Amino acid sequence: MSSEANDPAGLERFCEYLHLLARLQMNPRLTGKVAPSDIVQQTLLKAHEKREQFRGGTAADLAGWLRAILASTLAESMRHFGRQRRDAGLERSLQAALDDSSANLERWLAADQSSPSQQVMREEHLSRLARALAELPEEQRTVVELRHLRGMPVAAIADQVDKSAASVAGLLRRGLQRLREVLGEP
Repeated sequence: MSSEANDPAGLERFCEYLHLLARLQMNPRLTGKVAPSDIVQQTLLKAHEKREQFRGGTAADLAGWLRAILASTLAESMRHFGRQRRDAGLERSLQAALDDSSANLERWLAADQSSPSQQVMREEHLSRLARALAELPEEQRTVVELRHLRGMPVAAIADQVDKSAASVAGLLRRGLQRLREVLGEP
């Protein structure tokens, strides 16, 4: 078992990453009732309580395990606030959506790296990106996440955020520019 799962600080370094995934996957009906940070807090608490169940050995294994706990936590919150009974299909679909978001995030960082040191570097890049996204103004962060992590076209984003396509394009441009600045990239 990885010592990272036993070390609360090892779990805490995934906080922004989990927060980003929670924001991406939260049902809009749920966001008015519970914050993504609450979902992440519950996820990390469950992970700490279940740390003996973690069987992986790498940071990637730990990230996958945490995504599964996050999917379960999101499904529980949706059931609680929607007064629905347990739906294993919902948990599986949330897990798949979280895995897809995570894969999109990794692809965005051009991540087909396989050595252990490259995996650690990729995980550090994912954490840096999640922290940098969290620093963007909300409107910019939202459109950048929808476009680059969910793969939505600009027109669909414009409909969702109730802005013109030109306005969304401007938010994207400024958001990506700010993201490059925060990440220290040219």
